[in-house]
Amino acid sequence: MNIPVNDSHPANSTTLGSGPILWYQFDVCKSEPYGFVFYFFVKVLNMVVGIPANVMVMWHVTKKRADPSTSDIFIFNMALLDAFFSLVTPIELVNRLLLGDDRIWYFQRLAYGIKDVTPLFLTCVCLDRYVAVVHPIVFSRVKDNRIRIALSSFVWTLILAYALSKSIVNDNTINEVFAGLILSAFSIMVFCNISIIWVLRRSVIGKEEMHPTKKRAFRMVMIALAIIVALYLPPVALFPFSRFYSFVAFNCKISVVVFAIMDLSCSIEPLLYISKMTFLDIRGCTCCQSLSKNPIHVTS
Repeated sequence: MNIPVNDSHPANSTTLGSGPILWYQFDVCKSEPYGFVFYFFVKVLNMVVGIPANVMVMWHVTKKRADPSTSDIFIFNMALLDAFFSLVTPIELVNRLLLGDDRIWYFQRLAYGIKDVTPLFLTCVCLDRYVAVVHPIVFSRVKDNRIRIALSSFVWTLILAYALSKSIVNDNTINEVFAGLILSAFSIMVFCNISIIWVLRRSVIGKEEMHPTKKRAFRMVMIALAIIVALYLPPVALFPFSRFYSFVAFNCKISVVVFAIMDLSCSIEPLLYISKMTFLDIRGCTCCQSLSKNPIHVTS
């Protein structure tokens, strides 16, 4: 069975003549609408929380002068894509409820394709921090931001190629590409974060207590790893076995809930970044002016 990757084309939905139904995609899902209820709850949450949070991240990265991070380029691009995807939510709701315009469905699939492979930028962040912590000598030789700009351009090419293919073609080959990309990205992210944790733990062997800076870094990496596993393990674990589920179970429950969990990254990742900021002069309503000393940018 084909793996539906956030596909909401009306050809698979309730007929437009009878009025598009918001909470489910297939007619057979009428008896199992709760996965779609959760999915659209997440989309509205991303619209309310994710848009301002990602805009704040982009603003902070742009304005930051002191102690910049080499991961800032990847973080900015990831926040930009997440903000764009969150902005599509009202368009999708209006099109589902009122318009049913095929041209808008193509645009929605384009947005879904972009979101599907946005984790590639998160993978770049994890790789950047992995090299910095595990291979500091190599990192000192590749700190030039031109390398990161070139890598970001390459990732953008992959993202746009995938998103356009998904919007226009949207066949099983595209679904297999998604499965391969998300599996590869998940494996790299987990490896990088576990390696960082191992190095930080090994650095305190024989010492009574970990240095506060390393302790803060260790805690942030653990949180990052937990978020990565929670958001991206479900598709890695479930989608390869899609053929063993019934049509209703997979299309009305599993795939919808899994993509909703993945889409939570639009809100969780920028909030994690914001949590590492130092908020100054609160009484004067001046926020997000600097990062805490010696920040560790791992996931956002």
